Amino acid sequence: MQRHEYTGPVALRAMQSLAGRLFPDSGYRHIGDLTWAWCLALDRAGDNPTAVWTDRGGDAPAAGSPASGRPLAWAWLELPGSLQLQVDPAHPELADEALAWAAEQARAGRATTERTMTEQAPATRTTSHGLSIEVAETEPHLIAALERHGHTRRNGGPFMVGLGRSLAELPDAPRLPDGYRISAQRSRAEVAGRAATHRAAFGSARVTAERHARMRETWPYRAEFDLVVVSPAGEVAAYCQGWYDAALRVGAFEPVGTHPEHRRRGLARAVCLAVLRAFAAAGGRRAVVYCRGDAGYPIPKRLYESLGFTAYTRTHTYV
Repeated sequence: MQRHEYTGPVALRAMQSLAGRLFPDSGYRHIGDLTWAWCLALDRAGDNPTAVWTDRGGDAPAAGSPASGRPLAWAWLELPGSLQLQVDPAHPELADEALAWAAEQARAGRATTERTMTEQAPATRTTSHGLSIEVAETEPHLIAALERHGHTRRNGGPFMVGLGRSLAELPDAPRLPDGYRISAQRSRAEVAGRAATHRAAFGSARVTAERHARMRETWPYRAEFDLVVVSPAGEVAAYCQGWYDAALRVGAFEPVGTHPEHRRRGLARAVCLAVLRAFAAAGGRRAVVYCRGDAGYPIPKRLYESLGFTAYTRTHTYV
């Protein structure tokens, strides 16, 4: 076994290699979800230390290329202490190594932050304690490792639910309001509009036109699964970002959004169905989506359930 460390999640293809191999059992961390998260971390490499464990030595896995060895585990820390990790169940001991590595990285990151805050504004100094780790119920080997290391499950609060459905017998496509159309993004203006609609839908500034354009160049992105609803005025009114794992024949939504000025017109439902049909046309057999499962943010879950998705797992947060 060998550990390879990075500043930033640059070993994306190695991480995706393990994610694709484990997905049939866990149903969690689709390869497209990792690309989406990776793109959100662009330009913030210093806040995202990452490690990948492979089954042999040699060159470290590089950005945009598969690993030189078979990936067995990875850990991705978003400082000060939010951790994502994935471990091959055949090597549960690597979960202990990954947690120990992440705890050390988090301590080093907090120490650096505290020194900076002390130098700049001693009166506002704060301390972040420990790690926050989200795992799925279908990852019992990770839950066991977390409990061995003294982490406890946080009761209450937000959690994610994994929803899935077959791509057979899809619902009929609904009629769009007059003047609206669904298409792939055809121009720079629509690429920029897609990013702007995401910012408006989620109240987040992280998705810029440049980041969205970079994502469109990152495997396994395919334009036919990234559809938008264009309004009569030519604005991007809604979108569904689809990712497709051709080896597993499984598609995933991440993300889906509607501009606040165009809500309650059935646009999200229509574009999600269009992406489901694109998955099916590509030979897909199943689609998944992860969304909030708690009562604090129920609308997306209701949308997906109306499309025939049903729950198969949920997450728990350990601290």
